[in-house]
Amino acid sequence: MRKRIYVAATSQHVGKTTSTLGLVAAVKKQGIHVGYCKPVGQEFVDLENLQVDKDAVLFAQYMDFKIESNVHSPVILGKGATSAYLEHPERYHYKEEILEAADALEEEYDMVIYEGTGHPGVGSVVELNNADVARLLKASVVMVVEGGIGNTIDKLNMSIALFREANVPIIGVIINKVREDKIDKVRSLVGKKLNQMGIPLLGCVPYDRTLSYPILSTVTEAIKGKVILNHDRLDNRVEDLLPGSLINFEEHHSKQNFLLIISYHRLDEGIRTLKEEFDKPSINGIALTVFGMHDDNLPAISDEALAYINEHKIPVIVTPLDTYGTVVKISQIEVKINTRTPWKVKRAIDLIDTHINLKPIIEG
Repeated sequence: MRKRIYVAATSQHVGKTTSTLGLVAAVKKQGIHVGYCKPVGQEFVDLENLQVDKDAVLFAQYMDFKIESNVHSPVILGKGATSAYLEHPERYHYKEEILEAADALEEEYDMVIYEGTGHPGVGSVVELNNADVARLLKASVVMVVEGGIGNTIDKLNMSIALFREANVPIIGVIINKVREDKIDKVRSLVGKKLNQMGIPLLGCVPYDRTLSYPILSTVTEAIKGKVILNHDRLDNRVEDLLPGSLINFEEHHSKQNFLLIISYHRLDEGIRTLKEEFDKPSINGIALTVFGMHDDNLPAISDEALAYINEHKIPVIVTPLDTYGTVVKISQIEVKINTRTPWKVKRAIDLIDTHINLKPIIEG
């Protein structure tokens, strides 16, 4: 059985964290006592006066362990870290810190799954790119790439070269976010190329739109919004957008868990249309656009609109953008799995369990 697995990806946002979650769950299902570590992190949260990578916080919640920053998130390359290192490299002992974390984890667990960061080259400036870290840990690598054919093969070839240069063994490849109507073709053609490269294809994971749904707290940040009503509902997911100008179009009646985007001055009109056109509107939020207006001069929300909003417990966000700008900003959100999206954790686990061949990963 392998003792150390390192999950890397060809680039950001291809599903490295969701794949790692699924692999951890699948390994646990086999009765193996498995641990987790994010040896090098970039985005952190402050947790009881400690800086911890945000992905480590997610895994601590899912795996039910008490997070220790020096063990589960030993190196954080936050803002200014790379400049500081280049100026005084002698002050930093990143490799030793990672090895100390690995020793602590491997005393407790039968297997440890290490999650990489960003694309393979991230961390090179401090001599800790993903291949460097995997080699330091003497770990074998599972590579995650986004679905396709030509572009997928090109990215894999470039990314795997860094690991081969470092003499790091590649267990195999997970192709993620594959269109269901293309999955057989991708499996056949990319699998054929991988076979020529001497690398196993571990499986193809179909694209699941639900994993791309943002929650309202993420939307609020993206549109520079301010929540004015029902602050406790910001974990609501947004599955679709409904601009106010389209609210009475019949084709939009099937929308579920939608965000209504409407001008502040048209709110009453929008609420009346919702009442008339939708028997039971599946509305998870309202974004009020106030482009060109000042917050201090906004009129009060009418009693009619307020009653409807409170009856349905709809969170309301005010954004300085116009409707078009709001839609664009939301469409550009790169959705990440986190502690506030438990349905995504469950779905990610199900997808890996269903579509990935675990045998090469565990047995070695």
